[in-house]
Amino acid sequence: MATIEIHASPEELAQAAAALFAERAAAAVSARGRFSAALSGGKTPVALYTLLAKAPFVSQIPWSHVHLFWGDERCVPPDHGDSNYRMTREFLLDHVPIPPANVHRMPGEMDPVEAAARYEGELRAFFSPHGEGIPVFDFILLGLGEDGHTASLFPGTRAIRESARWVVGHHVDAQKGWRITLTPPVINAARTVVFIAAGAGKAAVLKEILEGPFRPDTLPAQIVRPSRGELRWMLDRDAAQLLKPRGRDVP
Repeated sequence: MATIEIHASPEELAQAAAALFAERAAAAVSARGRFSAALSGGKTPVALYTLLAKAPFVSQIPWSHVHLFWGDERCVPPDHGDSNYRMTREFLLDHVPIPPANVHRMPGEMDPVEAAARYEGELRAFFSPHGEGIPVFDFILLGLGEDGHTASLFPGTRAIRESARWVVGHHVDAQKGWRITLTPPVINAARTVVFIAAGAGKAAVLKEILEGPFRPDTLPAQIVRPSRGELRWMLDRDAAQLLKPRGRDVP
């Protein structure tokens, strides 16, 4: 079952997401000695990353034990304006004491198929060096497009149904470009998966995803159904305005 939280404003949504990230980071380090998170690009996480880099959250997170990955990346160099890594670096990484070796970016400047294979190899080395199985992230942050995509799982693409590979590089016709993305098996193996969505522009697609029939080839975000972990939808009131009164409205 998914948990739905509705916050009064984008600012309060970002505060709640930052608090959750900090709490899960501390708990993971206490329990397992490290915290592994896959981050999202786009505009919505900017406020969250900005908060994580400031008091009180920056001092609550054990950065030396935090390992950051990405859920997807555009096939551009890391200093390109469209790079998810660059956005995260500008708003978060440049402002927190995380060791450079703990930052695991997707190599968007490479051939996308080769980049996906290299990143899958990095995941295997980090999570299952002895062949233990699929990676289990502590935390995966996802955004949501108005077309229902998440990460770089876009409507009508084969990546939605990928079941063997952990990372794929594929051309997204609707975006007229190549993307690298984690696949559903990896996302669904995480301990915690969090969608954050804000703004009235997300209201219609949220209603379809959360209340409509299961059509993941059309609405890829529906393929996110963690097998053992938790799924949380963190929304602001504008994004949630068309939903039935089923979520937890956070004052």
